[in-house]
Amino acid sequence: MTNQLISLVESKYTRNDLPEIRPGMVVKVWQRFKEKKRDVVQAFEGIVIAIRNRKGSRKMFMVRGEAGGQIVEKIYPYNLPTIEKIEILKQGKTRRAKLYFIRKLHPRAIKRKLKI
Repeated sequence: MTNQLISLVESKYTRNDLPEIRPGMVVKVWQRFKEKKRDVVQAFEGIVIAIRNRKGSRKMFMVRGEAGGQIVEKIYPYNLPTIEKIEILKQGKTRRAKLYFIRKLHPRAIKRKLKI
């Protein structure tokens, strides 16, 4: 009974317009947010390191990229309403579901390791 109610509520908020992403992909995430009185759309580009809770409305993905000269990791809920679009730029060849090991690598070594 409760699982049916949960799935009914989750079905309202799941998005079908976004592409299916995988670890190792280089993606550009366009996110909308309010700055003072206007809406701003900002892009964040990076490598998808991990995907958590692969099913349902609680699905999240972690993107590691550069912002302002610093290496940053951002966690996005997949069904976040402020995400305008997700653009897949490249597909890396990986054999793991979680790519936490690339935190220790140089950016040039990451491209070599993931065969991007």
